[in-house]
Amino acid sequence: MSLSTVQPADLQIPTPTPDHQDLKTQETLQPTPPTAQTKKYLRRISLHPTLTPYRRRVYRTLLSVPPGRWTTYSAMATYLGSSARAVGNAMRSNPFAPEVPCHRVLAADGSLGGYKGEWKVDGHKGGGGFCEEKRLRLEEEGVVFLDGK
Repeated sequence: MSLSTVQPADLQIPTPTPDHQDLKTQETLQPTPPTAQTKKYLRRISLHPTLTPYRRRVYRTLLSVPPGRWTTYSAMATYLGSSARAVGNAMRSNPFAPEVPCHRVLAADGSLGGYKGEWKVDGHKGGGGFCEEKRLRLEEEGVVFLDGK
């Protein structure tokens, strides 16, 4: 599984961020221009009438995590200067999901963490199975889970 850590970037035009594995070998991903879809969601985020400035920053940052990669609540919090809990709260109320991909944010240990307000504990799904939906979305993007994570 790859870890896309959130690095400082131009939040108006998100670009893929370095992959954790690539950082070990001193390689980085090449930035790509934003797609029309990304530009559309950046505009929607900017114009949304009820989003706080913090949530706007979270969702813009999240657009920089490319398909097939993931980041953690902790990495997002470090980049944003906030807490993992604050990032999780913003993810839970993401009005743009799945296009603004909150499913690409995992717990610090690489486990699924939460999704749509549900938290997966000890490998067991709870509630309505939203965490299983998160896993399926990630697998469709090419993320491989090892050891139940």
